[in-house]
Amino acid sequence: MTIYPMTADHAASVLAIYQEGISTGNATFQTAAPTWEEWDKSHLSKCRLVAMENDQVIGWAALTPVSGRCVYAGVAEVSVYVALNAGGKGVGKALLKKLVEVSEENGIWTLQAGIFPENTASIQIHEANGFRLVGRREKIGKMGDRWRDTLLLEKRSTKTGI
Repeated sequence: MTIYPMTADHAASVLAIYQEGISTGNATFQTAAPTWEEWDKSHLSKCRLVAMENDQVIGWAALTPVSGRCVYAGVAEVSVYVALNAGGKGVGKALLKKLVEVSEENGIWTLQAGIFPENTASIQIHEANGFRLVGRREKIGKMGDRWRDTLLLEKRSTKTGI
């Protein structure tokens, strides 16, 4: 597995993996993957990665800004998605490790992640990369008829914004 910066050439694979995650019901409140144009607009251009194996995208990680306010310019939300057939191989952990490095190189001082409590694999890769549990957001959003909680995890950089 090799990690590369994400480009528009990876769009179809990135969105397909995103849709796989959506279909699990434990990755996001989203119900369908957006168009590439929508996805591209909402994510930071300098903090996007793909994991490749045998010329195939097997995972991706990217950041979205948490706010348009200038005081939060160095705070971003993490997304990490791994193809279902690549789970359990350390792809997510490696992607998140590299994303932390890239974020710091680009002046991001705090990373946060909202994770469903049922998504234990995601919680584990975040904790393995130095994220700490900040708290539980109870009934923060509804999926169909079901209210869902999320766990809020964050990582504060020791290299930038200090």
